[in-house]
Amino acid sequence: MVVICPKCRTRLKVQDDKISPGGSRFRCPKCSSVFLVKRPPEKATEINRNLVMVAHADASVAETAEKLLRAEGYDVVTVRDGIEAMVTALNRLPFVALIDVGLPKIYGFEVCRRLKGRPETEDIGIILVPSIHDETRYRRPPSTLYGADDYVERHEMEESLVAKVNRLKREKWSAGPPVQEQETPAAGPTTTPAAAAGPSHDEGVERARRFVRTVLSDLYIYNPQMVNDSVMAGNFREAFKTQLSEGFKLYQIRIPQEVRDKGDFFNEEIDEFIERKKRELEG
Repeated sequence: MVVICPKCRTRLKVQDDKISPGGSRFRCPKCSSVFLVKRPPEKATEINRNLVMVAHADASVAETAEKLLRAEGYDVVTVRDGIEAMVTALNRLPFVALIDVGLPKIYGFEVCRRLKGRPETEDIGIILVPSIHDETRYRRPPSTLYGADDYVERHEMEESLVAKVNRLKREKWSAGPPVQEQETPAAGPTTTPAAAAGPSHDEGVERARRFVRTVLSDLYIYNPQMVNDSVMAGNFREAFKTQLSEGFKLYQIRIPQEVRDKGDFFNEEIDEFIERKKRELEG
């Protein structure tokens, strides 16, 4: 099997017979980090009515959600990007998925659309987390949930998340409190939250890119038709000139100059978003 070093992201090939039933520790030949590797779980064949998937790029948000859900008796698996979210949802079949709309690699609203479009995952309850980059800007629900069952703002998570998950469990599956089940260990390396800081070893760059994805997620979740129309017309930047300008000003304030000097991450993420959305609309 192939695993990824959680520190330097080097891909390592590990023979299955070298991994003990409880997992084995391996040292990365590139950065010398030691991390735990567990055997991949067998693919689930039915929805796990006690498992919640938390898909969020911000480790602090994911940790908060995990603590709240585990305190309620749920099993939790956390992922950091859209590809991991798709693979985990398909393999583990959680009964609820909490998904950040601004996930890297595949945006969260696209993950939602894909999961709801597949027969094996269409019954997963999905709660979207709008990635508001300026909490003073929006005071209304998203105009569409992209097939999701509910949404929760980050600042409302502690008071609302558990109630929303419990409601979905009652409506979609069965009444009563969750029954604790033995959680199947996740595939790949298991590390402390500090070691699993993100998909890039340069946290500053990842933070910069995450901020831009947040800006773009805001635009799309609150103005989906306008985004689609402007992408197809080739005038996305012109249509959202004011919003992008405001986002760039915040980007300059929140992202240190030494990080911004490493690349034009603001415009790179915008170009990637436009290209990805255009392919989706044309396909």
